[in-house]
Amino acid sequence: MKHLVTGAAGFIGSNIAKELIKNEEEVIGVDCFTDYYSRDLKERNIKELKNNSNFKFIEADLLKMNLNELLDKVDYVYHQAAQAGVRSSWGKDFEIYSRNNILLTQKLLEAARKSKELKKFVYASSSSVYGDTDKLPMQENNRLQPVSPYGVSKLAGENLCYLYYKNFKVPAVSLRYFTVYGEGQRPDMAFHIFIRAFLKGEKINIFGDGKQSRNFTYVSDIVRANILAAEKAPAGAIINIGGAGEGIKLNEAIELIQELTNMKTEIIYTDKVKGDVKHTSADISKAEKLLGYSPAVKFKTGLSKEVKWLKSIYS
Repeated sequence: MKHLVTGAAGFIGSNIAKELIKNEEEVIGVDCFTDYYSRDLKERNIKELKNNSNFKFIEADLLKMNLNELLDKVDYVYHQAAQAGVRSSWGKDFEIYSRNNILLTQKLLEAARKSKELKKFVYASSSSVYGDTDKLPMQENNRLQPVSPYGVSKLAGENLCYLYYKNFKVPAVSLRYFTVYGEGQRPDMAFHIFIRAFLKGEKINIFGDGKQSRNFTYVSDIVRANILAAEKAPAGAIINIGGAGEGIKLNEAIELIQELTNMKTEIIYTDKVKGDVKHTSADISKAEKLLGYSPAVKFKTGLSKEVKWLKSIYS
């Protein structure tokens, strides 16, 4: 089978590509290396992949490519490419989110509509589409009220996937990721920031009181969910993908990082940032039913793996 992974040098995209290659599948990876964070980290993500004959890497802006040619004879698309970040999605920068998250998804779906071989189009959505709600755990049929422009852009992508399925039978599926962590995590994400701060003796800024909680999902569980969705999910479905256990408070996570690194640092609490939500918690019963998915990696195990990975970079 031939698989296309967009955002293939990024956090989740590179991990999906690695798993597919491990399964001896043929993979095309596309990434344009946006300047959102260091190119060096992205290059590290795909260093081993580039040496595999089953992996073809294309450095290009998808919006400038002939997408019909790109999708030719492709069986599965894992659309991970996006402009990430809740806090940076306000103001004039929303134009970047509109281009890379909404317009790009529409262009890919147009190409998918014309494909005769495509079996599944798996779209990476986010728990941010739920917004700041007290209705927990979050269920797929909840009222959706994103509180950040980033969340709005991911919800727009979901809606595009559904309308292309409804009107043109594009076999699109949307997976709502709940706070992903693990090896390859972007440097703007909380655990990467916190672990690096402990390792390098830097101060940590916490937005809010640290009592906010998240359903953290280890990256290998996200990867497995994508592959299961490609194989099993009914077209048009929208599915939560969450991690093992209940929501974990940020302060508890920091205490665990301190334990795992065996180091201390100064922690400063500042005002909450607009767009951040207080709690997330995933109802994954739909994923269990449709995909046979359940998270396999416990939080402490996954976090210890990320600490080990970051030690190899920063120590």
